[in-house]
Amino acid sequence: MWLLWLMVWGSGYFDVLAENWRVALTMVFGSLVGGGTSEGGGAVAFPILTKVLSVPPDQARTFTFAIQSVGMTAASLSLLLCKVPVERRAVFYGSVAGVPGVVLSATLLAPLVPLPTIRALFTMLLVALAVALFIQLRQRGYRRNAAIPVWTRRERNLVLIGGFAGGVVSGVVGVGENCVMFLLLVLLFRISEKVATPTTVVMMTVVSIAAFLTHVFVNEDFTGPVVGYWVAAAPVVAVGAPLGAWICTRLTPIAIRVVLFILIGVELASTLLLVPFTPGMVVASVTTLVLFTGLCLVLVTRDSYAAPAVRAGSDERNAQILWIGSGGRTFPGD
Repeated sequence: MWLLWLMVWGSGYFDVLAENWRVALTMVFGSLVGGGTSEGGGAVAFPILTKVLSVPPDQARTFTFAIQSVGMTAASLSLLLCKVPVERRAVFYGSVAGVPGVVLSATLLAPLVPLPTIRALFTMLLVALAVALFIQLRQRGYRRNAAIPVWTRRERNLVLIGGFAGGVVSGVVGVGENCVMFLLLVLLFRISEKVATPTTVVMMTVVSIAAFLTHVFVNEDFTGPVVGYWVAAAPVVAVGAPLGAWICTRLTPIAIRVVLFILIGVELASTLLLVPFTPGMVVASVTTLVLFTGLCLVLVTRDSYAAPAVRAGSDERNAQILWIGSGGRTFPGD
C-alpha cells in the first residue's frame, strides 16, 4: 500500500507527511479503533483534531469521512477475505437505508446544527449504550445469537430504520451508523459482539464512502488542508484498520465489551473537558441521556430474540446460539 501511495504522489508525499505528521500519528490509534470496534475511528480523530490540533470542526468532519473511506474499506476487505462472520442481511438493508440518511444529513442537516451540541448528544448515546451493555451482562442466562434468529418484515424494517437513523447521525458527527446498528444488533437481536462488530464496520464503510463522495461532488469542501491531512494519513489507516479488525477477531465477547467501556469512558471524559457546555446544552444532554438509556433498557429487557426457538416463516431455523455461562465462558447451545 505504501509503495503504491509513493508511486502516486512521488517524493512530494514526504513533504506532505512532514507538514501533517501529527494527523498521521493521531490516525495510528484512530485506525485501530475504527477497524476493531463499533465506535469508529472518527470518535478518536475528531476531538483530537478539533481541540488539540486546532482543526476547524467542519474540516475535521470532512477529513473523518475521507480517511474512513480508506481505512474502513481496507478493514472490511480484510474481514471479508478472512471470512469473518457478519450478519449479511443487516449489512445490506442497513447500508441501503444508511446511504440516503448520510447524504441527506451531510447536505441539509449538518450545516445547520452546531457541532459541539451534536458531539455532546452523541456522547450521551454512547453512555446510554454502555449502561445497557453492562446491565445486559448481569442478566442471568443471557445468550448470544450468531445471526438474527428471526427474519420477517418486522426485523427488516427495524434494520432499515436503524440504518437510516445511523446515517443521519453519521452525516453530522462523522460516525454513528456503526454505533446505532451495534445498539440494535446487540441489545435487541442479541447478536454476539464478535459478529456485530465486523458487521457494523462493513456498514460504516459503505456509509463513509457515500458521505465522502457527497463532500467531494456536492458540498465540494474536500479541499485545502483536508486533502493534505488525507494524503498523509491514508497509508497509516490502510494498515492500522485491518490490524484493528484482526485484533477484534482474537478478542472474546466480554473483552470487546470491556474495550468499548474504556473507549466510551474516554469519549465521555473528553467531551466533558473539551466541549464548552451552555446551560441549554446541559439540559439537552441530560434529557438525551435519560431518553436513550430508557430506550436501551427497553431493548435489553425484551426477550423476543433471546430464545433459540424460531418463529414460523423464518429462513434461519438453524441459527447458531452462543450461550454465556458463569465466568464469561462460552459454549455451543442446542
